[in-house]
Amino acid sequence: MTTPIETTASAADEPGAVAPGAPAERIEGRSLGRIAWTRFKRDKAAMAGGVVVILLILLAVLAKPIESWFGLSPDALHQDLLDADLGGLPTGNFGGMSGSHLLGVDPVLGRDLLSRIIEGSWVSLLVAFGATVLSNTIGTVLGVVAGYYGGWVDAVISRIMDTFLAFPLLLFAISISASLQAGAFGLHGLPLHLAVLIFVIGFFNWPYMGRIVRGQTLSLREREFVDAARSLGARGPFILFKELLPNLVGPIIVYSTLLIPTNILFEAGLSFLGVGIQPPQASWGGMINDAIKYYQVDPEYMVVPGLAIFVTVLAFNLLGDGLRDALDPRSN
Repeated sequence: MTTPIETTASAADEPGAVAPGAPAERIEGRSLGRIAWTRFKRDKAAMAGGVVVILLILLAVLAKPIESWFGLSPDALHQDLLDADLGGLPTGNFGGMSGSHLLGVDPVLGRDLLSRIIEGSWVSLLVAFGATVLSNTIGTVLGVVAGYYGGWVDAVISRIMDTFLAFPLLLFAISISASLQAGAFGLHGLPLHLAVLIFVIGFFNWPYMGRIVRGQTLSLREREFVDAARSLGARGPFILFKELLPNLVGPIIVYSTLLIPTNILFEAGLSFLGVGIQPPQASWGGMINDAIKYYQVDPEYMVVPGLAIFVTVLAFNLLGDGLRDALDPRSN
């Protein structure tokens, strides 16, 4: 026969037993978003990339106020800081760096490099984000339609994707940008250049997103929740936009963070070739083009915009890799 003391002791020793009078711990379930955030926080490189991306976005959004607060002007000329005997090179070391011009000034014109880097940030990010939104919108809609309906719809959309992928995009972008420099669609100057770059980069890059969404949709359309929606009488458009698209948010976000740095490089390349953003508007690619004549004398003029592009692209790539691992750990 077991005594009361032995019964109490044995009950207290059982796993998961709660002592009398002790508050019971509440077990809370975690959402998929919280689980992904926990995984993402463990990736220090991705967290660092995310912080840099946030700072870059703030820099681009607040470019004009920052220039006003610190008295910076990307187009102001400082001819007094140039040495005519040296062919218009800035006086002093490292491109004329000083307390007033932390990154120096450019040759011949004497414009502040720091203010031009800040000014070029919003141009690069605006083109990259705008082109990414355009390509993602087209690619997502056509990809989910092709993957869900299949048959001749899938065949037609897939052949359209193949056609777009066969375009020599760089040559096509150069020809379109060069032919529209004078004006088109009632736009002139900087608004025209931005619109042309966003259209060219975004419109011809959508097949990459379309293929990813199509592949994901092919696997999702056979899942139980889609069959349940059909059995309840849901039609195709409802299933596409209410059932399938919410489950494609993760891949779309991940691919977007990897597509943005590609678009930044594309914009910089077109500006470097002289068919993108036109002077006097500052752009990172245009600044590298201007530095070609002087990089042997002082490489600082090329290092500054090149480093800005490098840091931006690296930060977005680290963020994209971290988001991919967090949202889909099986990808490892």
